[in-house]
Amino acid sequence: MHLRAALFLLLAAGVLLSVAPVSRAEDALEDGLDDDMDVEDELDLGLAGADDEDEGLEEEGEDEAPPPPKAPPAPKVTYKAPEPMGEHFFAESFDRGTLDGWVLSKAKKEDADEEIAKYDGKWAVEEMKDSKLPGDKGLVLKSRAKHHAISAPLLRPFTFDAAPLIIQYEVNFQSGIDCGGAYVKLLTQTPELNLDQFVDKTPYTIMFGPDKCGEDYKLHFIFRHKNPKTGEFEEKHAKKPDADLRSYFTDKKTHLFSLVVNPDNSFEVLVDQTVVNSGNLLKDMTPPVNPPAEIEDPEDQKPEDWDERPKIQDPDAAKPEDWDEDAPAQIPDDNAVKPDGWLDDEPEYIGDPDAIKPDDWDEDMDGEWEAPQVPNPACESAPGCGEWKRPMVDNPNYKGKWKPPMIDNPNYQGIWKPRKIPNPAFFEDLTPFRMTAFSAVGLELWSMTSDIFFDNFFITNDRNTADRWAADGWGLKKAAEGAAEPGLAAQMLTAAEERPWLWIVYVLTVGLPLVLLFVFCCSGKKKSAASPADYKKTDEPQPDVKEEEEEEEEEKSAAAEKNEEEDEEEEKNETGDEKLEDELRRSRRNRTRKD
Repeated sequence: MHLRAALFLLLAAGVLLSVAPVSRAEDALEDGLDDDMDVEDELDLGLAGADDEDEGLEEEGEDEAPPPPKAPPAPKVTYKAPEPMGEHFFAESFDRGTLDGWVLSKAKKEDADEEIAKYDGKWAVEEMKDSKLPGDKGLVLKSRAKHHAISAPLLRPFTFDAAPLIIQYEVNFQSGIDCGGAYVKLLTQTPELNLDQFVDKTPYTIMFGPDKCGEDYKLHFIFRHKNPKTGEFEEKHAKKPDADLRSYFTDKKTHLFSLVVNPDNSFEVLVDQTVVNSGNLLKDMTPPVNPPAEIEDPEDQKPEDWDERPKIQDPDAAKPEDWDEDAPAQIPDDNAVKPDGWLDDEPEYIGDPDAIKPDDWDEDMDGEWEAPQVPNPACESAPGCGEWKRPMVDNPNYKGKWKPPMIDNPNYQGIWKPRKIPNPAFFEDLTPFRMTAFSAVGLELWSMTSDIFFDNFFITNDRNTADRWAADGWGLKKAAEGAAEPGLAAQMLTAAEERPWLWIVYVLTVGLPLVLLFVFCCSGKKKSAASPADYKKTDEPQPDVKEEEEEEEEEKSAAAEKNEEEDEEEEKNETGDEKLEDELRRSRRNRTRKD
């Protein structure tokens, strides 16, 4: 019974897991949207066709049996284009279906072959190939192995002042990604900025987003810092995220990438509104924003007599007189004795006596033919054949080449380093957040995989406004994708297609336990006749023994009854004898009295 209960619980758990994605989708609808936002107009979670089924059931006759209940369809999510609310500098959902407001680059990439120098990669505004939200469009990179460049101006330039910078956008690698990027560049506001000449060398303030080649998964955050002394710009790279980024590139789901840079120099990198990297512009960038106050003197040189050797050979040591450097490491074993029966005159290998020279053997071309060598059969029963040699053993007198022992160097001065001098290029910028203003957003990409989907670009200085935009856009996609997510079994099959070795894991962790449970629960055996040994172990009487014991009990009871009858007769006889003896005694007494 316990095993049957365990099997039932296991099967019940599997059913719950298979329907869990639908529950997760419903939870995503609640969690992905803030309670204070009016999103009821944007989500229609009614069951498709439920009213029609109810009407059809009412029209059926009462005598007809009702049809079997159907599984409820997945929740239906109705798409509505997000609308920017609050302070923002750029908002693009592409739901107009055009590239209005975007500028395609007409430039050529420098230091590149003529065939690939042009930014001629194709862009399109369309729905995802497997869209769960009909009507939701985005910007799609359509070409592979080509340079792509497209940009759009902001409503007004963003100036780094007292408010944070928040940029977010969505990416879906519909066909996966082999080698390519999906990052954005915030183009620096300069008089020379010309969007139709946008190239890789166009100055930018921040570069942010995913990038992957081979097994190197990256999530860039780079900003260009201006040296206040020289006016030159230098790229500063954020430390690598601690999170595993692989799934964002491989699961073919829409992910929301967000960057928040605050006036206190702190920053956060988020994926799907979860922080995957954070730090401080002054502490967590490479190279550091501020150079060191001191540097090594480039003119300083190590003195010729500077001794960096911590150990030296002992100059006073001498090789011992008995040290033999020529003694070999091994010598023949003088105690070894040739085994009895060793065949000195027999070779270990002989020519195969059964071998025949091939008919096509040409001695002029191939040389003199010799039979192939085979083990000498005479040596099979002997301890060995051929010349016997003593085995080699380690030489107890071997010492090798003599070297003087090492001692501490009395003249050791340590590792020489150039002296420190004040850094002539030193500066201290305590507010690296105040970056150069930017006035456009651009995508300048190369990819070996096509159909990269971009959507819902948003730049603002207000966190709540950004969260509302994310809920109205990415929140809907998350809910729709969650509602359409397959059950546990389908997910396991999909994973096994990508990683065939998972089948072994499934068999060991799922299949084998189920088979064992089935065998123990459902395949009981008929109880076989017990052997005499079993009766001895349990002290349970055998069938024949039972019959004999019953007969013995009957005989004993009959004998007991007979004995009781005999005892009664004896008692009666004894009673009669006693009476007779009493009468005789009385008669004797009476006679005595008369006499």
